[in-house]
Amino acid sequence: MNKLLATLIAGVIATAAHAQTATTAPVNQNVAEAQADAQKDIAKAQNKEAKKVQDANEDVAKAQHKADKKKAKAAHKADKEYAKANEKVADADPEDKLKAEAKADKKVAKAEAKVAKENAKANAKVSKEMAEADKEKALAAAKTDEAVAKANADVKKEAAKH
Repeated sequence: MNKLLATLIAGVIATAAHAQTATTAPVNQNVAEAQADAQKDIAKAQNKEAKKVQDANEDVAKAQHKADKKKAKAAHKADKEYAKANEKVADADPEDKLKAEAKADKKVAKAEAKVAKENAKANAKVSKEMAEADKEKALAAAKTDEAVAKANADVKKEAAKH
């Protein structure tokens, strides 16, 4: 009888051990699959964020380039005005020289004001583009953070099931 009882107990223990291993493997497998899916989702979100950041940086670079071109063009126009004004002063009669210098000073001041205005406009556009880029980057980072949190929550949820 003792042998029969020992055999029954050994069978129950073996069955319990087998049942425990059988349920543990799928649980770990399900959690592992959830983790793999989470990693895919996180990588996808990070790639999207990187693309948004790259696009935003490119937009800023384009705006900066455009602004630099406008500033250079304005400076070139001003240089032309300076040259014209100096030429008129040089060509003026000695008695009209003071009058010509006054006119030249006005033209130079006007040209400098135009350059300052163009520079301010160009800088404002670049600043606006930079602010927009910062906004886009922040939104992309927030979406990535959301995707990471969601993926991690999905893994925890799967782990909690078992």
